[in-house]
Amino acid sequence: MNNQFQYLAIPGATTVGIVCSDGVVLASEKRVSYGNFVLSRSGKKVFKVADHIGAACAGLVSDMQILMREIGVYAALFKIETGRPISVKAAAKVMSNLLFSSRLIPYITETIIGGIDDEGPSLYVLDLLGSTILDRYAAVGSGAEIAIGVLEGEYRDGITVEEGRELAIKAIKSAISRDAMSGDGIDILMITRNGIKEESIKF
Repeated sequence: MNNQFQYLAIPGATTVGIVCSDGVVLASEKRVSYGNFVLSRSGKKVFKVADHIGAACAGLVSDMQILMREIGVYAALFKIETGRPISVKAAAKVMSNLLFSSRLIPYITETIIGGIDDEGPSLYVLDLLGSTILDRYAAVGSGAEIAIGVLEGEYRDGITVEEGRELAIKAIKSAISRDAMSGDGIDILMITRNGIKEESIKF
């Protein structure tokens, strides 16, 4: 067998998003791993896009950082040009267009984008080609199968942001316990009408 074509080591992650009655919770663990090598124990995979929108990613950290910078610029330009903040749906659509336009050399990232606007809290899940799915809760990354089981079992309509925070932590901790590519702490964004609150928990 020709060793010229080695498999591409895609980084692991566990990232979740939850729509709550009063906002949105986005969270991800902190480990950055390539194959069986842990590159960093303090990677950041949750990002503030605007004052009322955030995103959380799983995949190549470089790709998610560039994508978040781009969508942040579009959100800022929209506010300058129109005098009002971009909606969560419009931000998700812009991100979808960016991902689809790069489909031949794609960003290697799965993204959850969420926030709160005039229509209330909402959450969208995007794959690396820009497919956009509206959902109430979601999990992406190598630990997603474990995390989604916790979310499926415990999510309910009317959950508060504080309850959503606890559920996100529980889902990610469950994934960390079984997924070797996830670990080392949790970064959390809590988005409400009062703005974005960031929290980091180290293990």
